[in-house]
Amino acid sequence: MTDGAATQVAHVLVAADKFKGSLTAVQVAERVTAGLRKVVPDLSVEALPVADGGDGTVAAAVAAGFERREVRVAGPVGTPVTAAFALRGTTAVVEMAEASGLQLLPAGTFAALTATTYGSGELLRAALDAGATTIVFGVGGSATTDGGAGMLAALGARFLDAAGEPVGPGGAALAELASADLSDLDPRFTEVEFILASDVDNPLTGPKGAPAVYGPQKGASPEDVETLDAALAHFARVLEKAIGPKAAELAASPGAGGAGGIGYGALLLGASFRPGIELMLEVLGFAPALERATLVITGEGSLDEQTLHGKAPAGVAAAARAAGKEVVAVCGRLALPPETLGAAGIRRAYPLSALEPDPAKSIPNAGPLLERVASQIARDFVA
Repeated sequence: MTDGAATQVAHVLVAADKFKGSLTAVQVAERVTAGLRKVVPDLSVEALPVADGGDGTVAAAVAAGFERREVRVAGPVGTPVTAAFALRGTTAVVEMAEASGLQLLPAGTFAALTATTYGSGELLRAALDAGATTIVFGVGGSATTDGGAGMLAALGARFLDAAGEPVGPGGAALAELASADLSDLDPRFTEVEFILASDVDNPLTGPKGAPAVYGPQKGASPEDVETLDAALAHFARVLEKAIGPKAAELAASPGAGGAGGIGYGALLLGASFRPGIELMLEVLGFAPALERATLVITGEGSLDEQTLHGKAPAGVAAAARAAGKEVVAVCGRLALPPETLGAAGIRRAYPLSALEPDPAKSIPNAGPLLERVASQIARDFVA
């Protein structure tokens, strides 16, 4: 071994997230496996694609043995889209990005003020109709900043303006909200275990709220951010009149600002908040896979400061370190020094940028580059 690894590796677990814009988590696992076996053809490799609750969560669940279910729902601008959730037994994994994600908008187009989470509510209802009694609701990658109002409306809530008409879609329209009625929400939410899986702990509004922190990623100008923040604060005040102080308490709760405030809507439905990667590792069966492993390979497109705050590689590395397993990471680009990686439980990172520094070339060739990187890991830790 060229890296001083102490023992021969008998079983490698590949537990990486997607490389956004180039490879899905499943493709990452396939390429890493191929690269490892170019050096050690008979190496025992187990693939467990992971996700932190954001886009790619349903795909990771399906790769872990869940059944993929599809349903037609309203997309973020109201146009029908085909969205999927994952089901195994009575446990459903629902990903809001499937119905209300940024990737569903035309390239270069944003709808920061008007995008709706209505389709996410329809997707949750489909999971209930399929018999789910436990719903893991992964949020992230949203096109929306409507506080979950669209989702709640799809599930039976009524949000009316001063004329008694339903307010329009999107966060900005909530400025016109005069009354809210949650009495007809789907009663099944009182009977199921509903878990909000998110990698962010932001409140609904304010300097660290959904509009201020994530609005610009969705095309919101500084003026749009102000409009959305004021509208969501008004939304919470109207809800407080309807259901009491709980509405204000939940708006300030960690996770309420997740995915444009859909976290707030989920908390109003009775969801409990859990860090996304921690919950998804449980759902995907990571613990028994980790027990079988001698070396763990994790990763994502960019290993940077954000990785350390609830992203999949940090969660995988923390669990592996607790189990005494060695961890290395693959990534497109690396923006963390070795000491920070080490503190996170990652022995070494292998960035594709070390082979091809030009992103314009690296991104479309991520697959072959990842195989080369994985072959180097095999030489350093296995051969």
